[in-house]
Amino acid sequence: MSEGNGTLKVAAMGDLHVREDGSASFRELFGEISREADVLVLAGDLTDLGKPKEAELLAQDLKACSIPVIGVLGNHDYECGCPDEVTRILREAGMKVLDGQATEVDGVGFVGVKGFAGGFGRRMLGSFGEPAMKQFVGETMNETMRLENAMRTVRSKRSMVILHYAPVVDTIESEPLEIYPFLGSSRLAETIDRFQVSAIVHGHAHRGRFEGRTPGGQRVYNVARHIEKPNGKPYAILEV
Repeated sequence: MSEGNGTLKVAAMGDLHVREDGSASFRELFGEISREADVLVLAGDLTDLGKPKEAELLAQDLKACSIPVIGVLGNHDYECGCPDEVTRILREAGMKVLDGQATEVDGVGFVGVKGFAGGFGRRMLGSFGEPAMKQFVGETMNETMRLENAMRTVRSKRSMVILHYAPVVDTIESEPLEIYPFLGSSRLAETIDRFQVSAIVHGHAHRGRFEGRTPGGQRVYNVARHIEKPNGKPYAILEV
């Protein structure tokens, strides 16, 4: 339930990378999160290779979660060409997997897309040159359009955007400069800044940093499991 002041406590975490060998279980962590938060948000790379078996193992662990679970897929969840099957398994386990949609929990809207790469600021890739480059940039544009369409459906005064790819460069600092263009795109932030949101979360950049801002001043959090967070946990607690 929401706090007495009307805020919702959201536990946010990305990049679980569940493997089919079952080498890591999140069951205990999900139980802990259920006691600490009102909602669990998962910011992509839920599986390591996008295998249905990996999704099934995560679905089993999610049984320990007694609060709503909302999230998006990441690039790793596409690796084996089975994103629809991974999505089906997780949805049957009760998780709301968003792919250009919005949902609401206790007066807070949650909007989710995977996002895509393309670079940041003046160094963003442009739709110019070879067809392959135009297709690459077109994928980014498609994700931002789907994000905008979903955000237009939100009627709540408070909302959270869930991505896998980063919308700003702030939260990918400490990653190698050579891979910055593959970690996200400013086009995502440009779209988000057309709206007023309470928070934006993403994963993907394991060596980034926790907090940043969009050009419009809206809060962005890198919640990849590997990122150091204020509470010292693999997940962040955000009040929205």
